[in-house]
Amino acid sequence: MSKAKKLNFNKVVTSESFKSIISAIVCALIGILVGFIILLMINAENAPKAMSTILKNFFYYKRTNMKLYYLGCTLVKTVPLILCSLSVLFAYKSGLFNIGVGGQYCIGIGISLWCALQWHLPWFVCILLSMIVAAAWGAISGLFKAFFNVNEVIACIMMNWIGLYLVNVLMQHETVMNITKSETFMIAAKSPESLIPQCGLQHLFDENEYVTIAIPLTIIVAVVISVVLKKTTFGYELRATGLNKNAAKYAGMKDKVNIIITMAIAGALAGLAASFYYLTDIQPWKTSSTVPGMGFNGIAVAFLGGLNPIGVIFAGYFIEHITLGGSLIDMRYYNPQIADLISSIIIYTCGFVLFFKDIMTKISTKKSEKKTVENKSAEGGN
Repeated sequence: MSKAKKLNFNKVVTSESFKSIISAIVCALIGILVGFIILLMINAENAPKAMSTILKNFFYYKRTNMKLYYLGCTLVKTVPLILCSLSVLFAYKSGLFNIGVGGQYCIGIGISLWCALQWHLPWFVCILLSMIVAAAWGAISGLFKAFFNVNEVIACIMMNWIGLYLVNVLMQHETVMNITKSETFMIAAKSPESLIPQCGLQHLFDENEYVTIAIPLTIIVAVVISVVLKKTTFGYELRATGLNKNAAKYAGMKDKVNIIITMAIAGALAGLAASFYYLTDIQPWKTSSTVPGMGFNGIAVAFLGGLNPIGVIFAGYFIEHITLGGSLIDMRYYNPQIADLISSIIIYTCGFVLFFKDIMTKISTKKSEKKTVENKSAEGGN
């Protein structure tokens, strides 16, 4: 290997992006391994087939049209996970831990469905109002943090439950919810104009009626977030405030305003996630006593994606792929909840991405220091 190629190779290996990718792969593999061991403990004979089913997901089906249809479903269900992860990521880059994504997501669900089923508004108005109200909901935690120094984690947890129960109350209306089933009506039957348009994308996935422009728009949002954080003055100020609030204030930055804006944008992303998902009509909202897991899964996906908006796209798809694959396990040999258990284990291990990344950084630093010492010794000998 030439000296130039060797230098380029070392540069790639020691880059933050490479470390993030390798760390994510290691965490995913560990999660899969642990999950496989649990399957072996429960039913060793069928464990290989069960794990294969989880990893295959839509490839489980033999017919091509079925594969395409369920690939479309996987992409549709990946959209809110990616956007919730971007909400976590955006706040984290600004030094805040937005554990309130679940509550903001609930508020987004409530507003988007109310606008569609009660007011029969166009889809883009439903989305816009969902984002605005969810942004305001997120900003409340930001206000407590900025002016009263209340830890955002505590504020967000409380807001999660308040948001959940408010939506439960809001949805208890005969024009919005089928009271006998405790679930909202289908939008297609009540207000077709509130559904997100497909623009022909359904033809690519065997006429899957749930595939909409929400999928490409989500990718565009991720790219925009990446540009805002890395290439704009506004993004720099947010990151500077996150790294050191006092230093940012000394430099003339409005630290309190930045905190509130950060939580508002994070809330808006969670609201966008909710509207992009529920306005496809893929499922109704059911009266619930637990905060949606989408918000908490978004935390794991954000770290699995290396806290990079583009990495989050791939991480979000991976998590949703194995989650839906788990639902196809043969339940004759395993408890129905085993799918959720395996998915949860893999998601949990994904939270250790930064841990492995830190280990890789320490190893590369030691090698670099050792090489520097050797070079100085060689120069001294000469």
